[in-house]
Amino acid sequence: MTHASRRARLAAALPEHDTAAVLVTWPVNVRYLTGLSSSNAAVLVTGTGEAALATDSRYLETAEAVCEGVEVIEDRDVAGALLGRVPHTARVAVEAGHMSVGQFGRLAAAHPGLTPVDGLVEAVRAVKDEGEIAALRRACAITDEAFSLVVERVVPGVTERRVARWLEAAMVELGADKPAFDSIVASGPNGSIPHHSPSDRPIERGDLVTMDFGARYDGYHADMTRTVAVGPPASWQRDLYDLVRRAQRAGRHAVRPGATAGEVDAAARAVIAEAGQAERFGHGLGHGVGLEIHELPFLGPGRTGRLEDRVPITVEPGVYLPGRGGVRIEDTLITRGDGPELLTLTTKELLVL
Repeated sequence: MTHASRRARLAAALPEHDTAAVLVTWPVNVRYLTGLSSSNAAVLVTGTGEAALATDSRYLETAEAVCEGVEVIEDRDVAGALLGRVPHTARVAVEAGHMSVGQFGRLAAAHPGLTPVDGLVEAVRAVKDEGEIAALRRACAITDEAFSLVVERVVPGVTERRVARWLEAAMVELGADKPAFDSIVASGPNGSIPHHSPSDRPIERGDLVTMDFGARYDGYHADMTRTVAVGPPASWQRDLYDLVRRAQRAGRHAVRPGATAGEVDAAARAVIAEAGQAERFGHGLGHGVGLEIHELPFLGPGRTGRLEDRVPITVEPGVYLPGRGGVRIEDTLITRGDGPELLTLTTKELLVL
C-alpha cells in the first residue's frame, strides 16, 4: 500500500490549490506514485486518491504488473488520454516545473481548466517512508565502502580522472545501480572550484584532494564529500580543514524537525563568517536527496521552509581559496525527532595519505 498512501497524501494537498485532480507527467514523480519507471507515462490522481495511469505498449505489461490499485490505459498520448477522462472545464493541476510551454498550450486548448502548480508532488516526496530511507541507507553504505577501497590508491602521479573512475567502478561493483551523479575529484588549486570536472591533472604531494560522489541504489541517491591531504599538510591547509569541519558539525547539529532551511544554513555559515571567510562560501549548505540527487528541501540563505521528520538532507559547507585549493565536507543525514540520523559514516578526521 506504499504507493497508495503516497497518492493519498498528494490528494490531500489538492484542496489547497482548488483543484479536483492532478496530472503528473514527470517520470520520477510517476515512479514515486505508481512504481512504474518509464520514458512515456502519466498518472492522474483525483481528490479522493483514485488514480489512472497511461503508458504505451512498451511499458504496458510492466505497468499492469507493478501498478497496484491503479487503472492502466494504453495510449501514446499519455497526458491527452488521461485528461480526456475528466470534464474539459474541470480544474486539474499540472506540473509547472516540468511541463513545457508548448505541451501546456496544446493541452489547455482542449482543457481550459488546467492549473499550473509548482512542486506539488515534490513537497510530498520530501518526507520519506522507512522503505525509502532503507534504500538511502544502503546507497550511503556503498558510498562509504567505495571510499575506503579507493582512498588508499590516491597517491602522487594518479590523475583526478582516474580516481573518479575508480570510485564509480567500486560503487557499481559493490551493488550500486550506477553512480548517483558525475563524480567530482579536485586536487590542489582545482579544489577552489566547487563543481570541478575531473581532469588529467596528476595529483601532487602537498595537495588537498576533494572527492564528491555517491551511489544510486534502487533509484535512491547518496551524496558524500571528503577532502584528504596527500603528504603532510601545510598549516594553512590544516586550519582550513578545521574551519570547514567545525562549520559542518554546526550545520549537522542544527538539523531537526521544525528548523527552517535558513536557520540550518546560518548555523554553519556563521562559523565560516566569524573566521573571515564568508565570501569563500558561496553556495547553499545542502539539499534534499531521494529519487533525484537534488530535491526539496534546499538549505540556503533566505530559505524559509521548515524541515519535517524523516527528511533526508545533505550538509556540505566549503571554503574555496582561488589559486590555492579548497575544502568541502558533506554528509547525508535524516531528520529525526531525537536527533539527526547520519547515513554517511566515513570519518571526518583529516586523512593524511
